[in-house]
Amino acid sequence: MTASSLPRTETSAGTCRHQPRIDQLRRRLNAALVGKADVMEQVLACLLARGHLLFEDLPGLGKTTLAKAISDAIGGAFARIQCTPDLMPTDITGFNVFDQRTREFEFRRGPVFAEVLLADEINRATPRTQSALFEAMAERQVTVDGSPHPLARGFFVIATQNPVESHGAFPLPEAQLDRFAMKLAIGYPDRDAELELLARHVGERPPLERSTEPVMSMAELDELQQHVESVAVSDAIKGYLIDLAGATRRRATIRIGLSPRGLLIWTRVAQALAHLRGRDFVVPEDVQDTALSVLGVRLSGDFDDPRREIDSLLASVPVPVPGVRR
Repeated sequence: MTASSLPRTETSAGTCRHQPRIDQLRRRLNAALVGKADVMEQVLACLLARGHLLFEDLPGLGKTTLAKAISDAIGGAFARIQCTPDLMPTDITGFNVFDQRTREFEFRRGPVFAEVLLADEINRATPRTQSALFEAMAERQVTVDGSPHPLARGFFVIATQNPVESHGAFPLPEAQLDRFAMKLAIGYPDRDAELELLARHVGERPPLERSTEPVMSMAELDELQQHVESVAVSDAIKGYLIDLAGATRRRATIRIGLSPRGLLIWTRVAQALAHLRGRDFVVPEDVQDTALSVLGVRLSGDFDDPRREIDSLLASVPVPVPGVRR
């Protein structure tokens, strides 16, 4: 049994005043990466949940294009870090320099002070440098020479790692992986999407000009993110999430089960997906449809296929039925 074949709750999608902006944002990202609407929905859920995103995928599939499209759409500054073994923590956070004229130290901000930060091949950086980035992700601030420096409230990290090459890599430990809300893969486009890509770039039609006009401001994004926090999660859905988390901890094939922090993140991502679908309440399919991306970055153990393992996990826990007390 797969997640898509699990019992679904019939719902009617409502409307809200935020929906037009969400639709604009969705159209912008789908135009940037053709044929990946399902991935874009998960990316948007991560963004609205104030999470951070890990892409485990091959080079050349559009991750940088996507990150730039997000920063353009929300009117945020974009920065990219190419992670290498010689990358230092201060190359990310910034550093103090002594100004000879004022006889004082001046802080030079690093790329982490952007609103959208792309950390390319994060597992190429040393553990010390990785830790500097994860502090920024967790606390939304950096500390340099004992002084804290706050980051943007909407600070959003997209990190990538190559699933094939392992030489010269420093695998992220579980505690650091848990700082990401979701793990996704873009995957190869289908034939129609690749035909569209070639048509855009090989002269069959005028080149598509990528719009850099934001569809919302950072303040409006913050309002959307706050609204996501108010999406209702019933006691039945809370119990469902807790039962699923407990199942990960008891399952013999899973070495480390879902942490309480992971449970909170899963709840927030489900709220975000419900909001994207035009509802102000979470239903079981919002939980099910985010299970692979949320659990896939956290669970490890004696299994080869995470999708099959998570489908099996979902099938093992009863789905709450509206109006029926458990």
